[in-house]
Amino acid sequence: MNFNEVIQTNKQNIKNIIRLITKEDNEDIEQEVYVKIWKNSDKYKEKGSIKSWISIITRNASLDYLKSAYHKVSQTSTSDELTVTNIKDKKTTPDDNAIKSERQKIIVDAINNLKPKFKEVIIMCEINGYSYEECARKLKCPLGTVKSRIYNAKKELAQELKDLL
Repeated sequence: MNFNEVIQTNKQNIKNIIRLITKEDNEDIEQEVYVKIWKNSDKYKEKGSIKSWISIITRNASLDYLKSAYHKVSQTSTSDELTVTNIKDKKTTPDDNAIKSERQKIIVDAINNLKPKFKEVIIMCEINGYSYEECARKLKCPLGTVKSRIYNAKKELAQELKDLL
């Protein structure tokens, strides 16, 4: 296993998973993931994809961070104003759930209404977390084509979803 190559091909996926779970860019978690990959590389069995194995390591490191005492301490603030803004109402009403469900349906419909080539790259890159390079390899097309399709798909989605923004 070429460690540098594995890191380069999975770097964006690692960042995406961390951002998805922790709602922040966190280089400490990212470094922890790289160390775990390096330390456990001899344990990796080539039964599944390496991307899945790395995704699980990243997910677990992110969840561990959220459970950690450091995270809990950093979330609580000495400033009363900031503390009040960090308090979230844990109760969701049926209206909230209905609104959320309706928004999700509108977004899914907008993605499904995209041209097939735009829909394909949006799902691969923005939903499944593939890097543009991975997407280009899988689609067997130039990187510039993937970037162009992503740009145009996002432009169409922005227009379609402007009422939600």
